Amino acid sequence: MKLSIVIPAYNESLNLPDTLNAFYTELKNCGIPHELLVVNDNSKDNTEQVLQELEQQIPTLRHVINTPPHNGFGYAVRKGLENFTGDCVAIVMADMSDSPADLVKFYNTFIEKKVDCVFGNRFAKGGKVIDYPKKKLYLNRMVNNMISFIFKIRYNDCTNAFKLYSKETINGVKPFMSPHFNLTVEIPLKAMVRGYTFAVVPNSWQNRKHGESNLKINEMGSRYFFIILYCLIEKYFSKGDFKKKW
Repeated sequence: MKLSIVIPAYNESLNLPDTLNAFYTELKNCGIPHELLVVNDNSKDNTEQVLQELEQQIPTLRHVINTPPHNGFGYAVRKGLENFTGDCVAIVMADMSDSPADLVKFYNTFIEKKVDCVFGNRFAKGGKVIDYPKKKLYLNRMVNNMISFIFKIRYNDCTNAFKLYSKETINGVKPFMSPHFNLTVEIPLKAMVRGYTFAVVPNSWQNRKHGESNLKINEMGSRYFFIILYCLIEKYFSKGDFKKKW
């Protein structure tokens, strides 16, 4: 079963070599058929040049360029989700904050448990975070615990982008609405609300070595609220119209 890895990248030229080589090496050593699909979100540094060079070194690497005016994390991920060729797909950050070994666990869990999705949880037993900014950590716990409570789900790391989905799940939660980081909440909430099965695997997270995060907390609050409210309305008022057809 082929695994696609969608990696959105904006000004990540310093991080991409380590990230792509690490994931390629781990997946190759584990014998997992895969593709690395990087979406260059109109970077202003030399990300495009770096990707072209890495394509000569990593045989499973593909990349596409996002075109104006659709800039943003959500648009970049959506571009990847429109172009992947695998049977399942994982969303991975370009800054090496996600672990290649954890992705192998996700893939094996997906195969063994025959679920539609595998969700990472950095705060479950066995998970860990390294150098997580305190302000972001506080907001993360508050938002995720709120989501868990109002949706009545036993999962409290919904904003964690590091997740794996079957091809059928991705098609089943379309069309996407989020152009920004709130896409990380939209996809798993829609999947759960629409009845797709999932397993939770503890995962690790570490802060980036180079550059700064593109997530601007003060700009994202209302966007997260909007997509949470949308999914909540679907859960309680859609009468199951969007449920997975078993």
